Amino acid sequence: MSYKLLIDGKLVDGKCQVDVINPADESVISASPVADATQLEKAVAAAAQAQLGWAATPLAERAACLRALGERVAAREADIARLITLEVGRPLPLAHFEAQLVQKSCAYYSEQRLDNEVLLDDEAMRVEVQRVPLGVVAAILPWNAPLYLAINKLAPAVLAGNSIVLKPAPTTPLSTLLLGELMADIFPSGVVNIITDQNDLGAALVAHPKVAKVAFTGSTVTGRKILSAAAEQLKKVSLELSGNDAAILLPDVDIAAIAPDLIFGAFFNSAQICAVIKRLYVPESRYDEICEVLAAGLSQAKTGNGLDPDVQFGPIQNAAQFDKVKGFLEEARRSGTIICGGEVPDGKGYFITPTLVRDVSDGHPLVDEEPFGPILPIIKYSDVDDAVRRANASPYGLGASVWSADSSAAQRIAARLEAGTVWVNQHCAIDPSVPFPTTKCSGLGVEAGREGLLEFCNLKVLNIKK
Repeated sequence: MSYKLLIDGKLVDGKCQVDVINPADESVISASPVADATQLEKAVAAAAQAQLGWAATPLAERAACLRALGERVAAREADIARLITLEVGRPLPLAHFEAQLVQKSCAYYSEQRLDNEVLLDDEAMRVEVQRVPLGVVAAILPWNAPLYLAINKLAPAVLAGNSIVLKPAPTTPLSTLLLGELMADIFPSGVVNIITDQNDLGAALVAHPKVAKVAFTGSTVTGRKILSAAAEQLKKVSLELSGNDAAILLPDVDIAAIAPDLIFGAFFNSAQICAVIKRLYVPESRYDEICEVLAAGLSQAKTGNGLDPDVQFGPIQNAAQFDKVKGFLEEARRSGTIICGGEVPDGKGYFITPTLVRDVSDGHPLVDEEPFGPILPIIKYSDVDDAVRRANASPYGLGASVWSADSSAAQRIAARLEAGTVWVNQHCAIDPSVPFPTTKCSGLGVEAGREGLLEFCNLKVLNIKK
């Protein structure tokens, strides 16, 4: 299959092509088009020209376009899921889950409204609050969940009356380009544009004077650069950045019952998700027992090509990240105790078997930093107050979780944790209808939910003297 850019309603070739690599076997999936600076200019110009007409389009018609896109994705779910598995490496059932989240996001936002709110209406004055579009949105996407993170920005942005330029990551462009093919005749020309690059167009897109807002998901390091560049023109910015999510097990947990959920919460997508468990705090009195149960459970999982129906965990997505995670693995061997996994199989593919590391604590790179790969440190604590203090000591604050047989007790601890989302007896439970806020060095703003929609609006007050 050939893939095209989407610029001004047309599917077009890039100025050159690059091969997209399957991380499971290092084979070439397909060639991807690559845009140049001229095509970026055309995409932004098309978006700017289309935006005013799109903003004037009744919201019901904009919502209908989203519903149509959701229906197209549903009809092509099998193809989309397979493509996600090929370029991301995620096991096929979880690739279907991502495609289904895209459908849910389209459905959810197609039901949202942006009605004016009357604050005051008396004999002297009428005050009305309106939510109006920003203009052109630039959405810069990562490689770990390319399609869901694309729709998380596209759906609320266009419903609010903005136009958008999407730039997927160079190592996972294909599923987003396929999405562009599906929507090319749904939205008016220029409302949605998709360009690709080789990590060389992001700065120009962020700095473009016709871009009113930048929506980015990725590392905190890159997020700081985007924020700094956007500040020159006082652009609006939403950033969903790195996480180092802590999970605290209270002493009363039924570890046998929750072990599968903990393993999934830590190793979903081979831990290449910003909001999976990155640090597991375990009561000292049960440390050995919990380590043994988790190691026994994780040792049963199979790592391999995501198209294999027996596989639970796939590869690291790209060679650069693979090398980074191997560095963390070497650190774990030097100064911790690996109790499960820790293998780098010979042969093709960027595989590291999911790894549990005990006998490490705060101050260790595995605990303080984010490997963004399948290595989980298990840290002992002596009392819950100490665990809360250590969990909150991180500069990151994306997510956290508390696990207990007593839900009320867990909720009391959850209220003390500094994170945008705190789950109780689960982790990384996401839904397009639920806001996903950021805090601390994990970002600015909110994705998903009603609040995620309002991130793509300006607040305007109409104040009328009678």
